[in-house]
Amino acid sequence: MQNDFLMFFRSWMAAPLRVAAVAPSGNALASIMTQDITSATGHVIELGPGTGVFTAKLLERGVRPEDLTLVEYGATFARHLESRFPLTRVLRMDAARVGDIEFQNDAAVGAVISGLPLLSLPDQKVIAILDGAFAQLKPGGAFYQFTYGPRCPVARPILEGLDLQATHIGRTMLNVPPAAVYRISRRRVRRQG
Repeated sequence: MQNDFLMFFRSWMAAPLRVAAVAPSGNALASIMTQDITSATGHVIELGPGTGVFTAKLLERGVRPEDLTLVEYGATFARHLESRFPLTRVLRMDAARVGDIEFQNDAAVGAVISGLPLLSLPDQKVIAILDGAFAQLKPGGAFYQFTYGPRCPVARPILEGLDLQATHIGRTMLNVPPAAVYRISRRRVRRQG
């Protein structure tokens, strides 16, 4: 754990806007982020897994390593993830290209877990990430995002423009800093008649 903290802190020092936190997420936050996910969820994409705190929790929840695709931009984090989770698929790429990921046998993606600092990204990048993620997600699938801020880190005009909705699903004070979690999903079509 101390090695994870040092790796995370060094990465933050090198690129504070890209990493956006001085320490990896804690166990309480990982529990909330993954609470809806089980072995029945199907394939899971994790964006910005960093040291793998959420990854470890997903495996604890029964997600098979071969059903996990980890998208990490940082070379140091990517190497660490490959070593720590050798049976998962680690892709070193920009999360805005998540829609370009190809899966064998048209694997159904049931969830996207995001450790990305969406509040520090330009709107166009946030739109590309969400649009690509929802292009991968099967009907009923969801995108999970945490924030240190007081509201959803995806602006309402972006959500509305992509026909998405955000639901607050939990908060923890046992994280440094305290964090809230949102489930972002497609809006349900209301039936008339």
